[in-house]
Amino acid sequence: MIRHALVAAALLASPIAANAQEAAPPAPVPADTSAEESALEARAEQVVGLINGDVAPAEVFSDAMLAQVSPEQFAAVSKQLVSQFGPAIALQGLTTRSRTDGIIEIRMERAIARGPLVIDPAEGNRISGLLFREFEPVDDSLEKIRADLEALPGEVGAYFGPVKGNAPVLEMNAEQPFAIGSSFKLYVLAALSEEIRQGKRQWDDVVELETKSFPSGKLQDWPLGAPLTLHTLASLMISISDNTATDQLIDILGRQRVAEVMRASGHAAPGLNDPFLKTRELFLLKGGDPQRLADYRAAGPEERLAILANTAGDDLDLKALARTFDGKPIALDVEWLASAEDLRKLFLYMMMKGDPRALEVLSINAGLPDAVADKWKHVAFKGGSEPGVLHLTWLLQDESGEWHLLNLAWNNPDDPVDQDTLTLIAQRIASLGR
Repeated sequence: MIRHALVAAALLASPIAANAQEAAPPAPVPADTSAEESALEARAEQVVGLINGDVAPAEVFSDAMLAQVSPEQFAAVSKQLVSQFGPAIALQGLTTRSRTDGIIEIRMERAIARGPLVIDPAEGNRISGLLFREFEPVDDSLEKIRADLEALPGEVGAYFGPVKGNAPVLEMNAEQPFAIGSSFKLYVLAALSEEIRQGKRQWDDVVELETKSFPSGKLQDWPLGAPLTLHTLASLMISISDNTATDQLIDILGRQRVAEVMRASGHAAPGLNDPFLKTRELFLLKGGDPQRLADYRAAGPEERLAILANTAGDDLDLKALARTFDGKPIALDVEWLASAEDLRKLFLYMMMKGDPRALEVLSINAGLPDAVADKWKHVAFKGGSEPGVLHLTWLLQDESGEWHLLNLAWNNPDDPVDQDTLTLIAQRIASLGR
């Protein structure tokens, strides 16, 4: 489906030098700046006020920065950061890399935010780049995290604990099925991995591209007949959530084969996913004729298969499709549905029945900033989203070799959900440790 673009930071702008000929009048560096204090240090001090809303972005950002991040966008992201971590308190540290570039540390009430800061001398040393990559929780707790999760609109589920299921650290609605977006691709990977372990297929088997879906991904732009290994298809499916790669694998394995793995792995309600949708089919249902979607929602499995068969020759305009999936949530029951408990059982199934290289595929995109991922020996990730749906799943191995599942699910049938909010909560959980 439309790929969840997981961000490791909330304040984002590329460090770009502004055009000096178009520069606005330089904003003054604070009056109390001492002779020995550099312009970079002075601007770093102003970031605290920026986050808290006491300093206006237009006063300190370069033209290039403002072209990428409007004051309104910055205010919205700052509000989100403050809601998660409390107000910014002080500049805790600045490691200079040059006279115009350094790594800042901002002490917030409940975290330390770190990332690069760049200024542009051609624009009066205005800030031309600011990127918080890491958030180290301070005085955080499971109780605070649980309260933040419970405050989110819609329905939320969470699980953080051993994959083998004993003594979870955090558990909320863990047996409730949620729409999971592209996280359903874990079931496709499990089916492929099992057949490889059984000797029915090999990772280096070469197939020709025979199908096309819609973005996210790259293969929708490749020519039909292009040779691809199964490993390449699986890697694209997981790392960049390539929908064409996913549908090709479902065609190779068989829709029923993937559904069998879902049942065999212990999914509590596999009928919720009958028939097992391909990504193209979901797009055509939600982005096509509204009556067909209504008929599908009211139909049983056999009738649904007939409806899907009638979509085979259909196509959609990409611009119209983008508008469909950039607005209000649509029919969250026409999705792939699973609970955190279902996914915990799936990972156990993969470890017992699948080929070990599947874990390598899951680790191509760690989905966490390095500062958080480095707390774990091994990190694997898959996420999924569409309007009203956000689903994040990590498989984390600690230094003792034990595997842990971190799963967060957020569904809201009335409004889109904010991916950065849940991503930051996930980072807080992963940072707490076992």
